[in-house]
Amino acid sequence: QVQLVESGGGLVQPGGSLRLSCEASGSIFSIYAMDWYRQAPGKQRELVATISSSETTNYADAVKGRFTISRDNAKNTVYLQMNSLKPEDTAVYYCNADIAYGLPIPTRRIYWGQGTQVTVFS
Repeated sequence: QVQLVESGGGLVQPGGSLRLSCEASGSIFSIYAMDWYRQAPGKQRELVATISSSETTNYADAVKGRFTISRDNAKNTVYLQMNSLKPEDTAVYYCNADIAYGLPIPTRRIYWGQGTQVTVFS
C-alpha cells in the first residue's frame, strides 16, 4: 500500500512563511500529478496548487505569486513554499497524489494525506 505523510504546518504571523512537505511511501511504481488542497473551517476543500510529472505547475488565483509548489521525484516528495501568508490562508492543508503502485501490474489511484494545520494570526 501507499501512504502520504504531510509535515511543516504551524503558527505564523501575517507576512511570514512556511514550507509544507508531503512524502509518499510504499510500493510505488510511479507518481503522476501531485497537488495541495486546503480546507478552512466551514468551507469546502479547494485546490491550491498542482504539479504534473513533467513539473508543469498551476495555482489558485488566491495564492499566485506567494506560493510555490515543487517536487523531488527521487524522494517521492512534494513541497509547498508559502510566503507572504495572510490570515485567510488559515486552513488544514492536504496533499493529494495520483500514484501507480504494486507489481507486476501496477494499480493506479488517488491518495490523500492526513492534513497539516496552518494558522496565520495577528
